Amino acid sequence: MSVFRKIFGSNTDTSKNKTDKKDQNKFLEVDNKPIDEAFTINFNKNGGKFLYCENNDEVQGFLENIIEENNWDKKKALILNKQLKEKFKSFELENIQKKEIPDFLFTTCESLIANDGSLLISSNQIAEKKLIELPENFIVFATTSQFVNTISEGLQVIKAKNKSTIPSNITTIKHFKANEANDFLSYGSSTKNLYLLLLEDL
Repeated sequence: MSVFRKIFGSNTDTSKNKTDKKDQNKFLEVDNKPIDEAFTINFNKNGGKFLYCENNDEVQGFLENIIEENNWDKKKALILNKQLKEKFKSFELENIQKKEIPDFLFTTCESLIANDGSLLISSNQIAEKKLIELPENFIVFATTSQFVNTISEGLQVIKAKNKSTIPSNITTIKHFKANEANDFLSYGSSTKNLYLLLLEDL
């Protein structure tokens, strides 16, 4: 059972069939913790803001709450992913033009990396832009089926999904808040204020 269901419970039918053995392999332990729990712990340590959603209605509700909390009244978003733009077209986000300054980047990711709590992204999400060129605020929509243990596993997923053309600009986002001035490990990184909307799809 997903650690999120243990923590948050379920508002939906709990009589779903148990995940088969193949699916359970996605939840191999990382440092003696289930993969979803390991990701959550490391992601929170990195300073990310995590919102678990059981269905699309909860995703929409949390998205609205984030926008209200940050006073992004006009919902000015930079959305570079066409599929995401289509999925949330009813939400009436204003996809800004090139010369405007967006309130936030609304995007997906390739994988959620459990062993360090980072997000693997590529040109599928951010085109050819560098992280430093993107807004300070990120809202990332992902699903629980995107958990992997390591970056190398995430790269294998990208390769399997894009057999004809591997996306470019593959990178990870790991630093989600301002670190102490003497924290040399984050030197040169592009720190983002990041919200993760995680939808249960297993």
